[in-house]
Amino acid sequence: MKYKQYEVLASVYDALNPEIDYTAWSDFVKNIIDKFGKIETKLVLDLACGTGSMSVELSKCGYEVIGVDLSAEMLMEAQNKAYDNEQSILFLNQDMSELDLYGTVDAVVCCLDSINYLTDDQKLKKTFALVNNFMNDGGLFIFDVNTPHKFKNIYGNNAYVLESDGVLCAWQNTFDEKTCICDFDLSFFVEKKNNTYERFDESQRERMYTDEQLREMLKNASFDVLGVYSSYGFDEYTENDERWYYVCRANNKNKNAI
Repeated sequence: MKYKQYEVLASVYDALNPEIDYTAWSDFVKNIIDKFGKIETKLVLDLACGTGSMSVELSKCGYEVIGVDLSAEMLMEAQNKAYDNEQSILFLNQDMSELDLYGTVDAVVCCLDSINYLTDDQKLKKTFALVNNFMNDGGLFIFDVNTPHKFKNIYGNNAYVLESDGVLCAWQNTFDEKTCICDFDLSFFVEKKNNTYERFDESQRERMYTDEQLREMLKNASFDVLGVYSSYGFDEYTENDERWYYVCRANNKNKNAI
């Protein structure tokens, strides 16, 4: 049975990704803001917030946080997580390429290769423009992407198995180097109370972007790229990295119309 993106994954996402250190990641974001921030940062947008782990950690750092995600199922997990951690966070069910906030924010964070899920050039360009539109002048835009190296050499046409207590995920990749599109076909086997397993199938898609492509789109959306890093320690990026972290500043003086 096929499900839309993240409809099934939402309930098992955290269990299948226990290695993600959101505390270290949020500390990195805070260090970026302290290092590069030109304006006082109070309100932060967590774009494509998923199950809300980063939203919660940023809230714990003392920021006011808005979380936006396309998946209602992910947002349900996020809302429960915020409640369990006693954090007050506003969550909005929106497509990031149709972002529509009530006002402007001081910084925007977009984690876990969410940018790669925008597989259409125009949608990515529009998303960058909207992020700038809803950001105060001089605010920071921090995001990460899966790199060309990862798409070509790790994803490729390989298959993987992820396993945690009560759930197993079989993962088959299909990468097209001409279109730069990678399709992920996922099969989940979730344990039920009677010790049987129920299978769910889901498909996802990401696009590979080069550094040159991203820089050009960011420039056209009136962002200045302050740095691209390969680690939380501000190490300079290389072609062999699996993930790049972009730090950009909104330059609203050159803002283009959306």
